[in-house]
Amino acid sequence: MPERGAGLLLHPTALPSPFGVGDLGPAAHEFADFLAAAGLSLWQMLPLTPTEPGRGNSPYNSASCFAGNPLLISPQLLQDEGLLTEEDLAEMTPLSGERVDYHRAAALKRRLLERAWRRAGERLSLAADLERFCQGQAHWLEDYCLFMALADEFPGRLWNQWPFDIRDRQPQALEAARQRLAPRLALERFQQWVFQRQWLALKQHCNRQGLAIIGDMPIYPDFHSADVWAHPDQFKLDGARAPYVVAGVPPDYFSATGQRWGNPVYNWDDIKRHGFAWWLERMGRNLEMYDYVRLDHFRGLVAFWEVPAMEPNAVRGCWQEAPCREFFRALKRRFHRLPIIAEDLGIIDAAVREARREQGLPGMVILMFAFGEDNPFNPYLPHNHQPDSVVYTGTHDNNTLRGWLSEEADEATRQRLFRYLGRGLSDDDLIWEMIRLALASVAEMAVIPLQDVLGLGSEARMNRPSHRDGNWGWRLQPGQLGDGLAQRLREMVATYGRI
Repeated sequence: MPERGAGLLLHPTALPSPFGVGDLGPAAHEFADFLAAAGLSLWQMLPLTPTEPGRGNSPYNSASCFAGNPLLISPQLLQDEGLLTEEDLAEMTPLSGERVDYHRAAALKRRLLERAWRRAGERLSLAADLERFCQGQAHWLEDYCLFMALADEFPGRLWNQWPFDIRDRQPQALEAARQRLAPRLALERFQQWVFQRQWLALKQHCNRQGLAIIGDMPIYPDFHSADVWAHPDQFKLDGARAPYVVAGVPPDYFSATGQRWGNPVYNWDDIKRHGFAWWLERMGRNLEMYDYVRLDHFRGLVAFWEVPAMEPNAVRGCWQEAPCREFFRALKRRFHRLPIIAEDLGIIDAAVREARREQGLPGMVILMFAFGEDNPFNPYLPHNHQPDSVVYTGTHDNNTLRGWLSEEADEATRQRLFRYLGRGLSDDDLIWEMIRLALASVAEMAVIPLQDVLGLGSEARMNRPSHRDGNWGWRLQPGQLGDGLAQRLREMVATYGRI
C-alpha cells in the first residue's frame, strides 16, 4: 500500500475523442496530466479487455482475460507513427457524441486498423518488434487470435456450437483453420501489438509523473471466450461443453433476485491438479500491465455462489468453497509481491474477512453504503475505517453521488448523513463533503469516480447491475476539466496528507 494516495476512477472509453469512443491517445495523456496537476497519485480503470455489442459492451464480459480492447487503440497515435495519414483521418466522419457509439466506433477503427496493418508490413523494424511481441505472448495470443477469427467464421454461434473437431480442439482441425484464416490471424496479432505499444506508452507517461494505475481483474471469464474454449477442463461444463452451473451472487443491495452473471464457474479440482497454471499466467499478465490490481469479487476465491444453469435468476443458488489458501500460496511462490486490492463488497462473512486479512490484502469501503440504520456501527462510516483499505464514494456499479442523493437516499438516510456532518447541506455541497470524508479517511487509498468530482447526475452513471443495455456509455466532454477543478482537488488532497 502507498502512503495515503488518492486518485480518480475513469475508464478510457469515457475520454473525449473524434472516433466514437475514448482511447489511449492524446486525451488519455492529457487526463494523466490533469491528475498530476491535481496532486493525485492514482488512476483507476475498468478492465481493458475486448468488448462486444453482443455482451452489452461490458468490460466484465470479454472474449479474453489477456487481450487488449482494439477499440482503445488511438488512430492519432498511429498517425504519429506514420501508419495512418492525415488523409486517412480526414475522410472519417467525426463521432464526438455525448455517449459512446460502440457500433460505429468499431466499424471506423476496423477500417483504420486494416490500413495501418498493411503499412506496418512494409517497415522491417516494426515487423521485428511485432514478431518479438508475438513470441513473448504466444501462450495466450495464438488461442485468442484463432478464437476471434473462428467467431467471425461462425457468426451468432457460441464456441460449443462450432463443428465438433474445432469445438474439441482437434489438432488437425486447428491447423487447417490457422491456414484458412491466416490473414485474419495476422490482423488480430497486429491489433494486440499496437494496443500493447500504446498502453505501455501511456503507463510510462503516468509513472513518470508519479501516477500509479489500478487495473481491474474480473474473477470469471465469459463463456464465449478464448479462455474457456482453450481450457474447458478448468470449468464446470457438461459433455456438450455447456455450463451446467453458472456464476452469480445471491440477492443483495443491487438486486432482490440476485445477479445471475451466467459465467461458467471454475473446476477448482482440475485447476489445482494443473498447479493453478492458467491463473498464474493471468495474474502475471495483469501485474505486467498495472501497478495495482483490483480483484473483482474476491469473496468468490473463498466461496462462490453457484446457480443451476436453467434458473432464470440467482435466487436458487448455493455456496461452494474455493481453495483460497492454496491459490494464494501458489501466487506468492510465483510473484515477489501481490499489489492486489480485494473487492470485498456484497454478502461478506467472517471467513471472507479472515481470508483477506490472512493474505494481507486491502479491502474496499463505500461511503454511499455508510448511512443506513446500523449507525454508528456501519463499517463504511469513516470513523470505522481501517488503514488497510481503499475508500470510495461509489463504484462503477453505483449511481453517482448526485443521482444517489436525488433518487435513492430517502429522508432518513439524508438525516443520518446530516447528523454525521453536523449540519444540513444542499446537494451541491453534500457531494463535496462526501469527497472530503473519503480524503480525510484513515484508509491508505481514496478513489473518487470522476462523475462525482464533476457533480453529475444519474445520466452519467456507468453501469446498472442486472440491466443488460444502456451501460458503459457515459463520456467526458471537452472542457469539463479545468485548472480550477485541479486546484480545488489539489488543496483538498494536500489538506488530508494525500498529495
